[in-house]
Formats: sequence, structure tokens, C-alpha cells
Amino acid sequence: MALCAKKRPPEEERRARANDREYNEKFQYASNCIKTSKYNILTFLPVNLFEQFQEVANTYFLFLLILQLIPQISSLSWFTTIVPLVLVLTITAVKDATDDYFRHKSDNQVNNRQSQVLINGTLQQEQWMNVCVGDIIKLENNQFVAADLLLLSSSEPHGLCYIETAELDGETNMKVRQAIPVTSELGDISKLAKFDGEVICEPPNNKLDKFSGTLYWKENKFPLSNQNMLLRGCVLRNTEWCFGLVIFAGPDTKLMQNSGRTKFKRTSIDRLMNTLVLWIFGFLACMGVILAIGNAIWEHEVGTHFQVYLPWDEAVDSAFFSGFLSFWSYIIILNTVVPISLYVSVEVIRLGHSYFINWDKKMFCMKKRTPAEARTTTLNEELGQVEYIFSDKTGTLTQNIMVFNKCSINGHSYGDVFDVLGQKAELGERPEPIDFSFNPLADKKFLFWDPSLLESVKIGNPHTHEFFRLLSLCHTVMSEEKNEGELYYKAQSPDEGALVTAARNFGFVFRSRTPKTITVHEMGTAITYQLLAILDFNNIRKRMSVIVRNPEGKIRLYCKGADTILLDRLHHSNQELLNTTTDHLNEYAGEGLRTLVLAYKDLDEEYYEEWAERRLRASLAQDSREDRLASVYEEVESDMMLLGATAIEDKLQQGVPETIALLTLANIKIWVLTGDKQETAVNIGYSCKMLTDDMTEVFIVTGHTVLEVREELRSAGGRREALPVRSPHSCPERPKAREKMMDSSRTVGNGFTYQEKLCSSRLTSVLEAVAGEYALVINGHSLAHALEADMELEFLETACACKAVICCRVTPLQKAQVVELVKKYKKAVTLAIGDGANDVSMIKTAHIGVGISGQEGIQAVLASDYSFSQFKFLQRLLLVHGRWSYLRMCKFLCYFFYKNFAFTMVHFWFGFFCGFSAQTVYDQYFITLYNIVYTSLPVLAMGVFDQDVPEQRSMEYPKLYEPGQLNLLFNKREFFICIAQGIYTSVLMFFIPYGVFAEATRDDGTQLADYQSFAVTVATSLVIVVSMQIGLDTGYWTAINHFFIWGSLAVYFAILFAMHSKGLFDMFPNQFRFVGNAQNTLAQPTVWLTIVLTTVVCIMPVVAFRFLKLNLKPDLSDTVRYTQLVRKKQKAQHRCMRRVGRTGSRRSGYAFSHQEGFGELIMSGKNMRLSSLALSSFTARSSSSWIESLRRKKSDSASSPSGGADKPLKG
Repeated sequence: MALCAKKRPPEEERRARANDREYNEKFQYASNCIKTSKYNILTFLPVNLFEQFQEVANTYFLFLLILQLIPQISSLSWFTTIVPLVLVLTITAVKDATDDYFRHKSDNQVNNRQSQVLINGTLQQEQWMNVCVGDIIKLENNQFVAADLLLLSSSEPHGLCYIETAELDGETNMKVRQAIPVTSELGDISKLAKFDGEVICEPPNNKLDKFSGTLYWKENKFPLSNQNMLLRGCVLRNTEWCFGLVIFAGPDTKLMQNSGRTKFKRTSIDRLMNTLVLWIFGFLACMGVILAIGNAIWEHEVGTHFQVYLPWDEAVDSAFFSGFLSFWSYIIILNTVVPISLYVSVEVIRLGHSYFINWDKKMFCMKKRTPAEARTTTLNEELGQVEYIFSDKTGTLTQNIMVFNKCSINGHSYGDVFDVLGQKAELGERPEPIDFSFNPLADKKFLFWDPSLLESVKIGNPHTHEFFRLLSLCHTVMSEEKNEGELYYKAQSPDEGALVTAARNFGFVFRSRTPKTITVHEMGTAITYQLLAILDFNNIRKRMSVIVRNPEGKIRLYCKGADTILLDRLHHSNQELLNTTTDHLNEYAGEGLRTLVLAYKDLDEEYYEEWAERRLRASLAQDSREDRLASVYEEVESDMMLLGATAIEDKLQQGVPETIALLTLANIKIWVLTGDKQETAVNIGYSCKMLTDDMTEVFIVTGHTVLEVREELRSAGGRREALPVRSPHSCPERPKAREKMMDSSRTVGNGFTYQEKLCSSRLTSVLEAVAGEYALVINGHSLAHALEADMELEFLETACACKAVICCRVTPLQKAQVVELVKKYKKAVTLAIGDGANDVSMIKTAHIGVGISGQEGIQAVLASDYSFSQFKFLQRLLLVHGRWSYLRMCKFLCYFFYKNFAFTMVHFWFGFFCGFSAQTVYDQYFITLYNIVYTSLPVLAMGVFDQDVPEQRSMEYPKLYEPGQLNLLFNKREFFICIAQGIYTSVLMFFIPYGVFAEATRDDGTQLADYQSFAVTVATSLVIVVSMQIGLDTGYWTAINHFFIWGSLAVYFAILFAMHSKGLFDMFPNQFRFVGNAQNTLAQPTVWLTIVLTTVVCIMPVVAFRFLKLNLKPDLSDTVRYTQLVRKKQKAQHRCMRRVGRTGSRRSGYAFSHQEGFGELIMSGKNMRLSSLALSSFTARSSSSWIESLRRKKSDSASSPSGGADKPLKG
């Protein structure tokens, strides 16, 4: 294992020579052994303990333990600290050891896998851990790839092989890789044994979709790309065998380079708790100083007179030194104000909350058989405090299942169906869809309603034919024909699959492809095109092109891409057609459709040959290869002729409008960050009710310069005419946005109130208190300026004053920057939700990241904190699980600090009556067991199971979510109230028994007051009082709560009587000296009266305060509970009576896959074997009336939740 961890100098480039281990070993490359485990048998104990004592709390308690071992200081036995400390360390160590055991098991399983390695001209079985860089290995079908390999040859034609990359990117569809032609013939072992090529490439990195290198062999050099690589973690599929050259091994492989840890996230409660614990430490030190000063004064003034009876220890030579020792003694005794069990209990509660999320059947997607998953246990309570949600659009709000809906060809729009009056027919009023029976290869699932498009195809319209010819040629779709006429397409994006399927149904059937050809059946006639080049898609180009030669020898470039890119690359002669097509694009986008522009260009032979030569030189460049290729592509993709445009429908997911309406009513602001165009995103905003016609204003920001963006941020209505917003507030003079907001807020009058957030952020703005509802829409190029340092505050201030914000055409980096901006200036919890690889940065940046397991693999899920399959589950995650988790954690912390201050402060008061001698009130066993046994389980039960209102009410009244956003249930104020209550309880707990015992006598007339009887009385009173208190705090009683609370009381009395029994005294006479003390003390009526009096005086003020608060100033949850009781009574009365009686809109953008296409690979050859596409369909349900009722409920915040309740709702 030492080799696995061996450190090597950083690499600038990787050199690997085939079949030459001696040459490769001088570079000290990592072996193929992996090690994800942290410990072994020898290092586990020291390393694990070292890691655990990195925690401040553990170090603090270790320090206390050391103090307790000093006889002159400690008045407590060492086991009072070591027992809970060892228990915590042991639980954590067992958990770490278990996790590491499974890591060891996984490592050994992987490292010991067998691989066939070519050594000395023969194939030999070797363990994976012994494979080295430069080795040639043989893989067989269904085997895992052992290391990052350069594919040399395979059993398939043209050196192809098929792989599944689920372990790398979560995508289960097969991908194809191909060997470069010069090595594809090296299928014979004797030839491979003589192969001595050297690869010079980039150093190890974590970029899964990129590889740049060059193979040097036989005095020639050959460019290498990612399409020639097989990465570790892939599985070989549908390929009998292949050979590969190891380039990266073990920790250098891209799989292992991507296995770094995600940034650790802490909740706001964690950060607050750390601050409070530091305050408590300071308070503890202050108490220790007070008592130490008291000890020094007492020893100086009083203790010196008792030296004969109470001599100082040998080490003590003065009253001052006695006080110094007393300080440390009291630090030990009073340390229980911060018990170590607090941290363990918090983790147990969070674990329980995570299991509740995982087990929630209402968040289980039956269609995909996917449950919700809490991928972290540290953020549950923060789910109840979210104020900002940042959402992707495609695949998150929408289904990402694309349907070809409309198109524009040579200025004519197709797709609409008109009735006899010339009006557009709605979907439900349309006739039967087009009959494609003339085409035996048509996809029976494809539906289209406009017959005029099919007529145009049948009559041979050249523009229509060229349109569908482009769709059938310009793509990277893989085709498989299992049976005659049964075609299966596998596309890398749903958009592309929809377009090729549309061309297929209209008679232009993409049938098959070879490395250099594409075969299309055009109206029943098979035509083979020579594929000369594929200019592949990426996120910068936002377009793809193919260059083909038709059977007549004519060379033509076909291009499709986003309109913002393609329209600028058209020939000037297209202006009239461009205007018409642009109108169609606006119309399509106004209906929420995703648009794409198609164009072509004829190339002459001489120009193409010259261009192809430049392209080859760019592909062989060692430096800036991608930039040089992009420049060459840019040159040829110019002066193109416009063909038309396509429009694809991407429907909303089920339940999205209801979810957004609920979350909005919960005072959660939703920002949509999407790569689509402004018009598409805005239209989706209207569809899902983020934007409404009732809004006061929708601000549009599309400026290209800093000055334009700043002006538009301040302007209202600059481009509002493009939006379907019919607001009476529009003004021709275009006033400043802020001024307009402020003007409208001034007209509200005294009836408008705004509750300022308790924990105000650094950005304090009156804009957030304005009346009316506003929305902001901003484009990516404008956002780039808005995020600059001198304008980010202005942008944020305006955006946060809006009810909804939509950012369009944004890059993945910009998504993360927007989230970071809100985190930086707003003290608010942020949540990011997305489904694709382009959402990963946003998900990792936000306080909480949620991944949707949708159509784009599981990259977002792997980077997330929580995951599920549909956006609608977000409402339940936040409004039910999040709110309950926050409520439970806050109640747990309040009670925990209360009970420990009530327990510990009794020692402080006793110090004034025992000469500040650091003597304890309680028995040392009681001190040890108080937090571990007597009070641990009841508070855990409350922290795991408690709820203020049922889940149905949590969803019915979203305003119940606001206390978490305002941090009302646990903050510094609530902490001090708990501490004050604990101190108040400790005062009564000490002085009431002290006063009673001063004069009380037993039944036989003897003095009742003695130290042990007093200790038993105070301890019993304490356990009963804190048990009564948690009974009052518990809002939802279960059998487990009853069992833990009353069981803990029973266990206390059982242990108490056992420790004072004769049996234990006989076994341990030095430890349990006070035989029968508990029985004798608790047999006295005076003692029980004292306990009852103490309990009543401690509890009654709490009961009285809560009664008055419930009647005079109830919370919303109190009102909802009251309403529920009223409803139950009304239902009961009703049952009794019945028994007696019976006795719209904008322009959208086409979105390609967010990964590089297969273009370069297709050019080198492939014959992909595919299975059919299984696309899930979702049905959206109408919910407008329900949403409107929710909005009415929001506006009527002062009314009762039901007609039967007569108390006002408090938001």
C-alpha cells in the first residue's frame, strides 16, 4: 500500500512509451493501486484519536479529565468525565472504523481484480494494482476498464468499441470510442508486442470530457482526443475485445481525480451554537473566578481559625493559592453547563430527520422508482430557514422531454391548425393528427396536426425538402435497426432526438452511418452522403455543422444553432426572409417553445480542400488546439443561407405551479437561472405562476454596456411591450425603478406594515418594504456587468425587492456567482436546485443543494445535499421536513441548555454555604448519569418526533414557515431566556430544600438536615422538574415519548435505591457507604412536600406564561391547532346531528446537450448499437382555482383559518 500513497513531483506533461516499463518507471508515475481508506490496524487508534481531538469540545473534556486526575484540585472522581468522553469517542471511533472497513473492502476488491496484460509478448493475468503506465492490456465484453487507456484496436470494424459511463457521469446510454486508424489494425498480439509508440499528453486532471495528446510512432505524429480514450470506471459493452495502452493509472485516473471531497457545509444553528458555547465557557470562567475569590477570602478570614480541625493540604501555603486551586476545582464541577452529550445528541437527531426524508413515501416517484434521499445529515434544520431558491429551468421546472411542435420554412409557418372561422384551434379542438402511413419507417409515437407541411413535402417543395434533409444529416444521433424497419435512435440531447424523429416521419429517414458516410432514405429512396467534416457543438459555439458531399459531387455545409449566434452569420441577401423568420421565432417563443435556426452554405472543391488542410493543422497543434479549431470553424460558418427555424415544446413538470405558489406564500423568493433565451424563460415564468398579469411591473434588463445596464436597472418598462403584462401602472416617461417602487409604497398609507427581519443583513434597503409585486428579467450579457463590483449591490438591491427574478442566457459560472452574491450580502439561507452538469457549481455554492434525477444523468445528484425526481417534492421537503427539523432542533437546544443550567448552577449557590470548598451537592454517580441516562432519551424523543401541527396543516398554511426564516425559535434572545429559566430553577431547587431542611425534623423528632438527605432531595426534585418541563415542551406525544419520559423517572428511582442498597455496599463498601439513605429520606412526608413545592414553584410560572401568551398573543401555529380542535368538535357535533336525523409569453432558445458532441468520433467511424429511447411523460393538471385560493389566503392574512375559528391568524 505504500506505493499507493507515494508522493511524486508535479507533472507538466505525461510521457508514456508502450511496452517499456524501464523507461516509464523513471518518471515515478503512480501505480494502478488505489487507496481510499484512511487507517490500518496500527494507525487506527492514534490517527482516529488525533482526528477526534481536533474537535474543540473533545479537547476541552480531555483537559477537564486531566484536571480531575490532580488530587489537590478535583473533588469529583475521574469517571464522571471519562465515562461520557469515552462513550462519545467510542461511538465515533466505531462509526469511523466501520466506514473505513468498507473502504478497505472496496479497495481490495478493486485492486485485486484480474486483467490481461501484455508482458514479454504474451498475455498474462495480473492484478489491477500491478498494472503500470505504458502497459498494453486486453479488455473483454462487460469488463470494467482498469485504468485510463488509449484505445489501440478492437474486435469491431474501424477500431470501434462501445462503453457505458454510468460510474463517471451517471448516463446509462452507450457511448462509442474509436482507435486512431494507424493502430486500429494492431489486433494481433505479435504486432502489439512490437508496438513502441510514445504518447505525450496533458498531465493528470479531472476533466472527464477533454483529452489532448499526440502519439509519436514511426517518425509520424497523430493527434489524440477524448474520443480515443477509455476511462477507468467505464464498462465495455457489445464489444468482444479491445486493446488499450495505459496512460493514467490509479490516483491519476480521471475517475479518482474527480473523487475529491465536497465542500463541508455548516448550518446557521451550528455557527450560532459554536458562538454560544464560547459564551458559556466565558460564563463558566467568571463563575470559577467568583467562587475562587470567595474561597480565598473565606480561607483568609475564617479558615485560618480552623487549621487544627481542617488543615490545608501540604501543597497549599496561603489563602491565595487555595483560591487558585479552587478555581480549577469549580471549572471541573461546573463543566456540565456544556455537556459532551450535546454534540452526540445533535447528530442523532439529524440522522433521524434524514431517515424520515428517505422513508417519505409521498416523495417517492413511482414512475422512476426513485425515492427522496438525504445525502447529508448536517443541513436538515436549515431546510426550515430557506429564503431564496435558485432553480434551473430545463429538466427542473420542465420535463426535458422534447416534442417537435412547429417550424418555419422559407418564411412560411407550419404547426398551427385553424377552424372554419380562421381561428387557431386549441389542442382539445384539433382534428385527428396527420396520418404517416405512407412512410413505413415512421415513428408511430410522433404526432403532428398541420397537414399543410406534409403536403409541402409530398409535392416536392425544394425548401421543405432541404429543411428536412438538414435535420436528417446535421446531428450526432446514433441509429440501430434491430429488425427490418424498426429504427431506434439514441441522441445525446432530447432536442436533437426530437428533430431527427420529425425528419424521419416526414420522409427523410436517417438510416445508418459509417465513418465517412451517412445514409438517408429520402421519400423512400436511399441516398448516401459522404461525410467530410463535423463541426461539433459546445457551450461557446452554441451551434453544430456538418459538411457533406452529395452523390452529384456537390459540397454543402449544413448548420443549426441558437438564433443569437446564427442570425449574425447569414448572408446579407437573407434580410427579408430573416425578418419574417424572426417574427415566427417571436411567435413560437411566445408560446413557450424552444427555437433553433437552420442554415446552409455551398462550398467549392478548391476552397474546401484548402480549409480542410488548415483544420488538420489546427487539430495537430500542441498548444491551444481548441481555440485554433474554433477559429477555423468560425471562418467557414459565415455568409450562410437561411432555411428556417424549428420550435420544440418542453412541458412543465406536474405540480410545478402549485409548488411555486405554495413556496411564494411561505415568503420564499424564487429565482430562475437558465441558459435559455429571455422570451422562453419568461413564458415559462407565466406558465408556472412565477409571473402574473396582476404584477405591478416587470423590469427587463438587456443592456450590453455598463451604463446601459445601470440605466435599465433603474428604469421601468424599457422592454415591457414585449411581455404580456397588462399593468395599469405603466408610464410613458419611464421613471426610475427604485423611484417607482418608492412612489407606490408611499401611497399605501398606515395600513401597510412590514416586518423587518430580526437578523438584518449588511444590505439594508427600504426597497424591500415597498408595496406591489415586481419581477426582474435580466440577460446573461447584462448580468455579467451587473455582477461587477461597482454594480453588484445595486443589482442585488433591485432584485431582492422583486417577487420573482429570471436570469436568462447565463453560464454555469454566472449561476454560481448569483448565488454567491446573495450569500455574501443577504443573511439568508439559499437553496439551489437543478438536474444537469451545468447546475453543479450552483448546487455546491448554495447553502443547500438539491439535485433532480432527471434526463441529464446524475451529475447534479452526486453534487447535491438532497435529491429526488420531481420539482414538486420541494414543497414537502421544505414546508414539512425542513420546518419540522428546524422546530425540533430549536426546541431540543432550548431545553438542553435549560436543564443543564438548572442542574449545574445548584453547585454555584451551594458554594456560598460550604466555604467555597468545591464540594458537590449531588452524588458523583448522579452527576455522571444525569446527561447520559436520566435526561438523554426524553429530549432525544422530542428532538426526533415532535411537531407543532400535522403535515397537512404545514402545507395548508405556508405562513407557518416564516419563523424559521426570521430565526425566531432559537437565537441569542431565546438562549438567554432558557439560561434565565435554568438559573431561576436552580435558585428554587437549592434554596427551597435548604430553607426547609434548616428547621425540619424526621418522624422520630431527629434533625432531618444532613448532606446525603439534602443531596437526594435536590436531585429528585431536579429530575421531576425537568421531566415535567419536557412534558410541557412536547407538542406531539407518541408512545416513545411516554416511554422515555416516565421510563427515565423510573430508572432514576431504581438506580437511586440500588446505589443505597445493602447489596452494593457489601460488594463495594468504599464506594457505596450510605446504606438506606434514599429509602429513609424519601420515606419522610416533609421531603415529598418539599419536592412537590419545588416542582410547583418551578413549573407554575412557565404554565402561567404560556397560558397568557396563548390567549393574548398566540402564534400562527397556536391558532392552527385551535382551529383544528374547533373542526374536530364541529365534525363530532355534525355526526351526532346526522345520527339523530337519520335515526402565457416570449421567445425561446434551443438548448443542446451541455457536453461535447460525438461529431469528431463520427467522422472517424462508428456503428452504434442502441436500445430504444424510453421517455417518461408527465401530465400536467389544472390548478388555477386552487392557486387563486392560496393567493386569496395570503392576502387575507388577518382572517381565521376556517369559519369555525374566531381567533386571528398571526403571520
